[in-house]
Amino acid sequence: MPRTIVDLPARRPPTAAEPIVVSVRRLPRDALIPYHSHPWGQLAYAISGAVCLDVPGSRWLVPPFRAVWVPPGVDHEMTLLGPVELRTVHVAPACAPLPAAQCTVIEIAPLVRELIESLAVAPPPCGERRRQIEALLLTELGHARSLDLRLPQPSDRRLRALCEALMEDPADNASLAEWARRVGASERTLARLFRTEMKMSFGLWRQQVRLTRATVLVAQGRPYAEIAAELGYASPSAFSAMFRRAFGLSPRRFFGERPPA
Repeated sequence: MPRTIVDLPARRPPTAAEPIVVSVRRLPRDALIPYHSHPWGQLAYAISGAVCLDVPGSRWLVPPFRAVWVPPGVDHEMTLLGPVELRTVHVAPACAPLPAAQCTVIEIAPLVRELIESLAVAPPPCGERRRQIEALLLTELGHARSLDLRLPQPSDRRLRALCEALMEDPADNASLAEWARRVGASERTLARLFRTEMKMSFGLWRQQVRLTRATVLVAQGRPYAEIAAELGYASPSAFSAMFRRAFGLSPRRFFGERPPA
């Protein structure tokens, strides 16, 4: 099914005098924002729906109330999962509070959420109050907890065929030897490609696929039994154990601080 391509209108850029500009966007279901870049940093998070961010060689699936940081100058594409209400926080390059060389997914704490909302109102605060809000927001973003939701993406066509199929159906439990037969490569070649291109084993990459998909499914309120089946786990308890090993929290506690809809 073709996606709706969204060409977002230009927004007022951040400046040295006004280093943070917040936009509120309500976007159509499953829309695509094609590859682009901007000279300022951008923090994007969804209040409803979820965000899939692609940069050359990497993908992130970002559930509601977590945010993805895109540094200045990084070419990126965004796919929206479901109807999305999005907050974009544009930050002047000189004030970037997060890594300048890579995209990062972070937790949005309640205080950070309220600071962003205070800058999103119309008209926004001005003068000394605005400067204090911006300063506190930059400080809190710099101390935000990061989440490992990155999915490396390959360039080799055989590895790309494997990865795309597994992202489409993460419940597929086929061995690497079986995948080698499917994509026309030896098992040894695929294992080497995972080490060199993905910097991890096939097993770890498949777990990361399931983990990133799980964060979106849990955020949507899907029953754990359905999630476990969709991701290829034998039971809800096996799924919950994987989630806890990755994040140190059960799925219920991981999303326990979401505000009411």
